[in-house]
Amino acid sequence: MSLHLYNSLTRRLEPFAPLDPACPTMYVCGPTVYNYVHIGNARGPVVFGVLADLLRRRFGALKYARNITDVDDKINAAARDQGVPISTITDRFAAAYREDMAALGIAPPDIEPAATAHIGQIVAMIERLIDSGHAYAAEGHVLFAVGSFDGYGKLSRRDTDDMIAGARIEVAPYKRDPGDFVLWKPSIDDPGSGPGQALPGWEAPWGIGRPGWHIECSAMAAAHLGETIDIHAGGVDLQFPHHENEIAQSECAHGGAPFANVWLHNGMLTFAGSKMSKSIGNIERVHDLVRTHAPEALRYALLSAHYRQPLDWSDALIEQSVRTLDRLYGTLRDLADVEADARIPDSIERALDEDLNTPAALAEVARIAGEARKATDAATRAMRKAELLGAGLALGLLQQAPADWFARGASDDDDRRIQALIDERIAAKQARDFARADAIRDQLAAERIVLEDTPQGVRWKRG
Repeated sequence: MSLHLYNSLTRRLEPFAPLDPACPTMYVCGPTVYNYVHIGNARGPVVFGVLADLLRRRFGALKYARNITDVDDKINAAARDQGVPISTITDRFAAAYREDMAALGIAPPDIEPAATAHIGQIVAMIERLIDSGHAYAAEGHVLFAVGSFDGYGKLSRRDTDDMIAGARIEVAPYKRDPGDFVLWKPSIDDPGSGPGQALPGWEAPWGIGRPGWHIECSAMAAAHLGETIDIHAGGVDLQFPHHENEIAQSECAHGGAPFANVWLHNGMLTFAGSKMSKSIGNIERVHDLVRTHAPEALRYALLSAHYRQPLDWSDALIEQSVRTLDRLYGTLRDLADVEADARIPDSIERALDEDLNTPAALAEVARIAGEARKATDAATRAMRKAELLGAGLALGLLQQAPADWFARGASDDDDRRIQALIDERIAAKQARDFARADAIRDQLAAERIVLEDTPQGVRWKRG
């Protein structure tokens, strides 16, 4: 089997060949920690987490970095509005992000660099860009000279006018060209800020200031993964200007060495057909969703469409994901008497090898579960259970006990009460007290308790 990935840089599906076959490198753009993230921000970490596991299986090791942006104008604004130091904002929401990603079954990256811990590397990269003629200082700012890099625009394939319009670039008087972007900006105290709310700043040859957004990722990626990395991934909304600018400054700082050999971009989540965005206000926060829905169903929903395609988010999508997982966990529950260790089927690996085709992989999960339900002999049942557990493992699904899945959101006392009613209904039917049995059935139905008659007896689940 050979892994093929769609490279946004070349617009082709290509076989993946890492620089070091013993340990590929991957960098994924992480959050700016000034608020809770929305569910669209979780799509990349879920999908590229599946890729990280696949790379480890295929190559034996992986260096996977996903950054934390903890210095940014949005963070400064949040701190000012709340009257707290910058670190209060970043520490709180970085911790919330880790908690929310863990709830979705997303393993932490191998490396989680924070921008503020890499100011030295950022300053050194900017100095190299100035020395090589690709950047210039002006009025306390340092700007990248877009015209100095012939390859600018090769990722997004936009012309200069479109790029300037798309970036909403401020044409400041100190810019030599409207498209030049900021690498370093001065930190001047906001006269309206309260105690402890001065803008963050660090000493640099150009005065006390702070880095621009784009240079942070370039410096962190180089510091931990080297000048050229195998895979750089993120949302398609980052393709321009963020990723385009990363390529320009990284390649110019490193003597023309490619920044990343493969670029992966996940599609956006929409809500009722419109892009999900904090600025629009049509967002669903992960922090809220994992408290009101089964987190595994949210993960399933995020994997239900191919990662490069848009995904329309809705309550119906979540409900369908819950029903699907009910069937899959029901199959595992019916195989509780079978001993089997997870084994990832070749069909799952083949689906993921074709540019992370998670819909095809999920279809394989459903097929395996169907075969498991039809199996009658012990050997086949054990084989199908191993495949079902392994298929789930490759996708970060089906790893909890079926009883825990069906008991989600319920207390032990409530479970015992429901089971007692079911037992009473069984006894009433045996005593031919059908009126009482029907009354119990109606009571359970009103509580959205679904009864299933199986060869092993009456099962129940929450609908």
